[in-house]
Amino acid sequence: MSDQNSPSPPPPSRTTTDMFGDPIGSHPQWFKQSSFLDADFDSESYIADLRTFVPFDTLRSELRSHLSALKHELVELINRDYADFVNLSTKLVDVDSAVVRMRAPLTEIREKIVGFREALEGSLVALQSGLAKRAEAAAAREVLELLLDTFHVVSKVEKLIQELPSVPADWSNGDINFKEKGHLSNGISLHHAENGTAVRETQSMLLERIASEMNRLKFYFAHAQNLPFIQNMEKRIQSASSLLDASLGHCFVDGLEHRDESAVYNCLRAFAAIDNAKSAEDIFRSTVVAPLILKVIPHSSSGVVGGQSGDELEEDYKEIKRYIEKDCKFLLEIASTENSGLHVFSFLANSVLKEVLSAIQKGKPGAFSPGRPTEFLINYKSSVDFLAQLEGYCPSRAAVAKFRTEAVYIEFMKQWNIGVYFSLRYSNWLSAGLAARKANKSGSIPGSEWAVAAIPDDLVHTIKNTNAVKCRESPSAGQLIHDLNCLAAEICGGYLEHVLERLRSCSTEVLDIVKHSILQSGKALKDIIPQLITSIIETLVGQSVEDLRQLKGITATYRMTNKPQPVRYSPYVSGVLRPLKLFLDGEHAAAYLTMETKNELLKGAAFEITDRYKELAVSLVDVARKTETSLQKIRKGAQRRGGANLDNSEYISDTDKEYGRNLSALGVEAAKIPSYCTLWQCVAPADEQNTIKF
Repeated sequence: MSDQNSPSPPPPSRTTTDMFGDPIGSHPQWFKQSSFLDADFDSESYIADLRTFVPFDTLRSELRSHLSALKHELVELINRDYADFVNLSTKLVDVDSAVVRMRAPLTEIREKIVGFREALEGSLVALQSGLAKRAEAAAAREVLELLLDTFHVVSKVEKLIQELPSVPADWSNGDINFKEKGHLSNGISLHHAENGTAVRETQSMLLERIASEMNRLKFYFAHAQNLPFIQNMEKRIQSASSLLDASLGHCFVDGLEHRDESAVYNCLRAFAAIDNAKSAEDIFRSTVVAPLILKVIPHSSSGVVGGQSGDELEEDYKEIKRYIEKDCKFLLEIASTENSGLHVFSFLANSVLKEVLSAIQKGKPGAFSPGRPTEFLINYKSSVDFLAQLEGYCPSRAAVAKFRTEAVYIEFMKQWNIGVYFSLRYSNWLSAGLAARKANKSGSIPGSEWAVAAIPDDLVHTIKNTNAVKCRESPSAGQLIHDLNCLAAEICGGYLEHVLERLRSCSTEVLDIVKHSILQSGKALKDIIPQLITSIIETLVGQSVEDLRQLKGITATYRMTNKPQPVRYSPYVSGVLRPLKLFLDGEHAAAYLTMETKNELLKGAAFEITDRYKELAVSLVDVARKTETSLQKIRKGAQRRGGANLDNSEYISDTDKEYGRNLSALGVEAAKIPSYCTLWQCVAPADEQNTIKF
């Protein structure tokens, strides 16, 4: 008990170094020796981490101390094991015999492995050989099955073809036409006439089945045509194909003659199955379309009435349209049936249009000649209307697009040489103008040549678009403005006086009406000038805005970087107004534009460009300020890194001032442009927002 109550001995005294410094003979806590043993140790990153709170001198001394300790340990380690290393040669006795004893079992294992490997390779070779033989057998079996299938299909097709004559119809003659069949139809029995529809339907269904098998046969023949067995059967296949084509053609003609929808539909499916749409189109053209077109446009011009050229097509097209509606619409509706697989046929192009083109070329070749512009234009418009009528039979837009891409359609349009037509028209206009000038008839204009009707309808829209594009070309538009001003001045001046002088014998009422009409024409010309000026301004603004796109790169250049704030204006500002200045200083503007027009162009373009500049700049400043505010909230209470301040509230940028100076150099007061005032107030300090100074 006395020991427990006795006071404990006082702790040893601690020096100041022990209290506040590093222990003697040890490293500080921040110096971790294990860090040097890491696989991803990097000296630069290690020093960078310690430099913030450890002086370089202290770090250097600690590293040197650690290096000295490592060298000392290395020397001790070498000295400790040096004696054993020296005595190693004396201790390693009878090593060769030990190696021999270990080599014997290893050699035995190696021999076993080699033997097993040879056996395995032999088995692998045998297996591969067996697989190769199996593949050859499979290929041979596949070829054999293909040959057997081909033989069976050929036999089946021949058997089905042999059944065709059993149907009560004469298919032996391959040259039967409509007239012959009509003549023979008078001799068939009443029983055949009553059962004609059923006979044709049965015949067409049988032909469709044969066509399906023939399509399968063609597939087999394409995959095995080099085999001797197939080559020996080639004649049988060709014979069957010829019989099928002839029988199918006769059945198709018979169905067209009697307007048998089921028979025609089945025949078309058979033609599509054997991929022989051309034969169906040719049969329809030769048996139905050609006789009708021949009635309208005979191949000889002997029937042309004297005094007329006989090359007009308008009435012929009307007759052809009636024939198509009466005799061809039946087949066209069948071919356009949905989900029937008959979209491969193009009877409109390859049957109707092809025959019409051939008939015109043979019977009325002069219809395509632009040597007579008036007749040529009438025929061209009639032809375009005829094509539009044919397109009306197309069931969908895709069918119309396909019809327009057909070779016959393109060939038909190539026959109308519009370029030569316009050349002749322009030649006539020029000749009439020169003749009127020689005769001092400045007021007479050949009305028929200048009429809008002299232009094909489908080219009017194209010409208008071309003129609109040309008006957007600033130099050409400047010349056009000059010409319009001169023409309006001439019409309202000398031309008006000349007309009134010629009509002085008329009453005052007539003179007032004529004068009002001519003045209104001059005013209509002047009303076009503002549209041209607007087109020029749009072109110039579009060219200037290209340089303003560089404005978006300012934020990325100075945000979160150590770059100093710019001390001069941005390079893009010099090029913003350059297109406008080049146009106003150019030769066309100096030669064709008045000072009033130049000022209007300058003011309109400057206001529009400044407005675009203001929109981009204000948007950029708003985004920059919002971004800066967000960054300030995030880094609140911490030391901010040096970088460019995007807040422009303390100064006016040289870029905005330089743009104002460029406007002043062109003669535009920037202070009078509302967009520039808005831009100034956006970037100016509070005490300078009401004063614009460059």
